[in-house]
Amino acid sequence: MREYELAVLYHPDLEVDLTKAEERVTTIVKNSKGKVKATDNWGKRKLAYPIGKLEHAVYVFYTLDLPAERAQKVEQTLNITDEVIRFLLVKIDPKEKAKAEEAKAEKEEKAKKHAAHAKQEDDKDDK
Repeated sequence: MREYELAVLYHPDLEVDLTKAEERVTTIVKNSKGKVKATDNWGKRKLAYPIGKLEHAVYVFYTLDLPAERAQKVEQTLNITDEVIRFLLVKIDPKEKAKAEEAKAEKEEKAKKHAAHAKQEDDKDDK
């Protein structure tokens, strides 16, 4: 099983009732012997350029575990799904993922130090 990220742009009219469309994508992944690990809904956003006279789309990102030989099957199925305007399936590089997590942890550590330092300064000013 490899880890993939799937970005899906849904038709903007589905913003109100997106659950059926999301369930359909989840079913496509499960039928391909995969598993949806996480979902990140960004909501309705303006497209960089019009697609089929549409100016907006609902952006949803999925993190998947999927056998490598089944990735093409998922792409073919998404290609003919009516609710999906565009999609992009990308294999996640483990080295890049580790770098990103390390950078995130480092950023959080700096933020904690900065907050602690600011609190000390406030305490000194109060005295």
